Amino acid sequence: MMMKPFLIALATTIAAPALAQTAPLQPARSGTTYIHAGTLLDRPGQPPRGNSTIIVRDGKVVEIRDGFLPADAGAVLIDLRNAFVLPGMVDMHVHLWGIGGDPMRARLEAMTRDRFDNQMTAVANARATLAAGFTSVRDLGGDPRGVRALRDAIDAGIVEGPTITNAGEMISVTGGHGDDGNGLAEDLADMVHSKEINLCDGPDDCRRAVRAQVALGARVIKFAATGGVLSNVSGGLGRAMTPDEMRAIVDTAHALGRKVAAHSHAAEGTKAALEAGVDSIEHGTFLDDETIRLFKAKGAYLVPTEIAPVAALAQARGGALPPATIAKAEAAAAAMAASHRRAYAAGVKVAFGTDTGVSKHGDNATEFALLVRNGLTPTQAIAAATVGAADLLGRDEIGTLAPGKAADIIALSGSPLQDVTRLEHVDFVMHRGKVAKERSGAM
Repeated sequence: MMMKPFLIALATTIAAPALAQTAPLQPARSGTTYIHAGTLLDRPGQPPRGNSTIIVRDGKVVEIRDGFLPADAGAVLIDLRNAFVLPGMVDMHVHLWGIGGDPMRARLEAMTRDRFDNQMTAVANARATLAAGFTSVRDLGGDPRGVRALRDAIDAGIVEGPTITNAGEMISVTGGHGDDGNGLAEDLADMVHSKEINLCDGPDDCRRAVRAQVALGARVIKFAATGGVLSNVSGGLGRAMTPDEMRAIVDTAHALGRKVAAHSHAAEGTKAALEAGVDSIEHGTFLDDETIRLFKAKGAYLVPTEIAPVAALAQARGGALPPATIAKAEAAAAAMAASHRRAYAAGVKVAFGTDTGVSKHGDNATEFALLVRNGLTPTQAIAAATVGAADLLGRDEIGTLAPGKAADIIALSGSPLQDVTRLEHVDFVMHRGKVAKERSGAM
């Protein structure tokens, strides 16, 4: 009797665990590794240490000692004595799926690319992100199955990239920022809408949408509280969801053990999302005193993504984005800096995020200069990309370097505490104890 194709595939999968074990990349370094660090910022937000030795074993930091200790016999020694060493950085808002930073190319190739092309591009984007010093990211919107597969392949060591916390697709009301049918011809819009399980209207439907993303492997939930700059609809940046819909999303996600990120521009949408109990606000473009008070009262994080409106405005004015985006990009770029200055001065908690995918993958660290220009100190900006991001993720094994923590370590020439733009040129990257980027030449 002939087996059905699905059963054949299932039988093959079950029968081949040994084969799968041969696929992961071999670690660049094995056993015990000693790292000699000239300057070590082991706990961002606190003063750095001088000459130090970090001992790494099995992907974790096992010891940090003052001075340069001699390596044990058989151990690997990495010489970073002339470098500034710190924990791997975390970008809390990226989009690894598909072409990033080049919307004109994305539009031109939309009819010839499929999800397999986008999967390969996502692999390249992940590698570029890791090489830039970002050892963990939160992916807040892409093909749910594709990003989940990339996450798992990185975790298994099959491909190189940062550790991913994935959101699946952004949940949105029909016609909202996450509705991919916006602006399409009727036949195409109908085809897209037939597949969009992320769209919901009304609290009960929004609960379903959350469960659907969790079923697809989402480890965090994102929803569009307001309109967005890049969606091809002239609906503006105002509140898109009702407070009841937002509460249904947050309550359902939290009950399933998922934190919630709200895409939000207008103050009305941000306030409703904060009242609903979100863990982070992405963008937070228009902030008033009441919104800032709510941030602090609720303990929510602001993920600023300050590079995004700058990149989007340049793209819109250059004709790379649809006309409906131009006015929204101009409004967002004009308002964001002033709003964030007020939030930083008031002590709102900040976690580093860029919305990379709007801008080019690998350029994530250019966000730091904007954060500092708008009121954060270099120390605060670095803390936002390490300890703050780790706290928002709920991952206490990253963000600092100490015994038992993940060996996610980067190094660069010169102190970013003096010049934060030095973080744009990371010379060395270790991810989970494996060297992902070797420094070349003297630092």
